[in-house]
Amino acid sequence: MEPVFSIVIPARNEENHLPVCLEALKKSLSLVNSSFEIIVVCNRCSDRTAIIAENEGCRVVKNQDKNLSMIRNAGAALAKGKFVVTVDADSTVSEKMFTNISSSMESSKYIGGGVVILPERWSLGIFITGLMLLPLALKHMISGGLFFTERKSFEEIGGFDPSLLSAEDIDFAKRLKEYGRTQGKRFKILKKAWIVTSCRKFDHYGDWYFVLRPWLMRDLLKSRSKAFADEFWYDFN
Repeated sequence: MEPVFSIVIPARNEENHLPVCLEALKKSLSLVNSSFEIIVVCNRCSDRTAIIAENEGCRVVKNQDKNLSMIRNAGAALAKGKFVVTVDADSTVSEKMFTNISSSMESSKYIGGGVVILPERWSLGIFITGLMLLPLALKHMISGGLFFTERKSFEEIGGFDPSLLSAEDIDFAKRLKEYGRTQGKRFKILKKAWIVTSCRKFDHYGDWYFVLRPWLMRDLLKSRSKAFADEFWYDFN
């Protein structure tokens, strides 16, 4: 029997964060009593990420690309579930996540959607960085961090765009929303469920990093700089 949910998790050396991520996912999934599979895409891992994933009953696929779209798509290509959910290994879902996803998709009103992202800690620099991103979210009425949609919809829009080195999540949300309009459905931003994501980039670069260098955020959002994308995402341990 095919699973209801296929959860795709890109992971690079995530032996510390992955167990917490998986525990939260399984706890939330237990509330909806639906079958599921978890696919962990190990991207250039040199730690115990793959071993941990296998021990937790996940399907593991190895990938060498420095491209988050390709990494996520590699996992989604193996998905057998009716619904595809993507979430990062350094994020934890709230308890009612899959309760809210299930009710949203069962209503047939929505093409899929995203969630609110909360940092694991707050500071003035992190708060202002969030405010810098707010106009983009409000302009397009989208969110990122975690996405959910039917597998056939994911395939119909071509998944994540491999031509983008960064901001592929924003692009995916925009295209999913546009596709939803053609199907008479809306993009749903869950308000009663959220994810908490790590602040390790802020821990490393500093809480004021983007506030003092707004052009770097612009370059990431427009996928302009391969060198910076490599430094910030793909070569960051």
